[in-house]
Amino acid sequence: MSDLRDLYQEVILDHTKRPRNFGPLEHATHRAQGYNPVCGDQLALFLEVADGRLRDVRFAGRGCAISTASASLLTEALKGKTTDEAHALFARFHRVVTTPPDEPVDVSEIGKLAVLAGVREFPMRVKCASLAWHTLEAALAGRADPVTTE
Repeated sequence: MSDLRDLYQEVILDHTKRPRNFGPLEHATHRAQGYNPVCGDQLALFLEVADGRLRDVRFAGRGCAISTASASLLTEALKGKTTDEAHALFARFHRVVTTPPDEPVDVSEIGKLAVLAGVREFPMRVKCASLAWHTLEAALAGRADPVTTE
């Protein structure tokens, strides 16, 4: 288990140091702002949705390692997905990271995002990991108010 945990930490650090799809999206059709007042994470999520599919997904902002890695992994996981698939992945991801640590959880249902499953052992970090995902839901719903974890 230690080797797997080490691998997960490496993936998180890689996405933190070299976030994928970072920067604004000039032709975004959907966007939302997210804020975690507990640790100061701030992000903007940009989506290009065409024919019900996420053609491009990008983010900008600053945050802790978990928040940045989660946003980076989100962009990779969602490109090319339909909006229905994006909502479903949000639900599966949220279920995994919010399930109490003493209860079993099937991380296989979220693929590469499983690297973030360990945050469920640290309730304050769940907010960091889920900020980008709640911001995604706001962007898809066309909500103008910034998303907050509080």
